[in-house]
Amino acid sequence: MPHPIDLHVGQRIRERRWTVGMTQQQLAGHVGIKFQQIQKYETGANRVSASRLWDMAIALSVPVSHFFEGMEDDTSDADAGDDVLHDLFADKAAVELVRTYYTIPEDQRGRLSDLVRDLSDGDDRPQPPSGTHPA
Repeated sequence: MPHPIDLHVGQRIRERRWTVGMTQQQLAGHVGIKFQQIQKYETGANRVSASRLWDMAIALSVPVSHFFEGMEDDTSDADAGDDVLHDLFADKAAVELVRTYYTIPEDQRGRLSDLVRDLSDGDDRPQPPSGTHPA
């Protein structure tokens, strides 16, 4: 039976790999192992050694701590956040949106975030089409 921490770390590896649009084969190539081993890590069937986790963190451009985020907080709020994250990764359109986001140059991501924030401000009033002036 896999340990809950191994399951969590494996899930975080898979989520990050999906987020950046990397295949198991590509990640395996970066860390010098076979893709089947990546599958075993992601399912929690095998534990990831510290040095291998370090290599994966470099390949996935995250700090090692990324793989443990959410483990120290056992409150219901953390569980609710996990549910939202699981739902996000279950939605193929959302995953594609996140992948596309990471293809945008970093200096332009802030502008995109501002646009999304403006679009979702909660102001339910209809907005005039672009290029027109409100009456």
